[in-house]
Amino acid sequence: MAVKKDTKKDTKKDFIKNKAMLAYGVIQLGSKVLSAVALVAIALGFCSLKKESNFFNECVEEIKATGSPTADSVRFCTGG
Repeated sequence: MAVKKDTKKDTKKDFIKNKAMLAYGVIQLGSKVLSAVALVAIALGFCSLKKESNFFNECVEEIKATGSPTADSVRFCTGG
């Protein structure tokens, strides 16, 4: 009978160990998905920054075309 008790204890330990490994895998996968989502959000932020930069450069060039110095063009385009 002692052999059966040891087998049951080993089975319980294996079950707990498997649950722990499963939890570790799920947590690791979740953190990788979260990192990927964060990188996508950062990339989208750079995309809008690029559009804003292009708009600013076009504004400066347009004001410079009227004969204003560069400093005045930049001040106008930044709202100053």
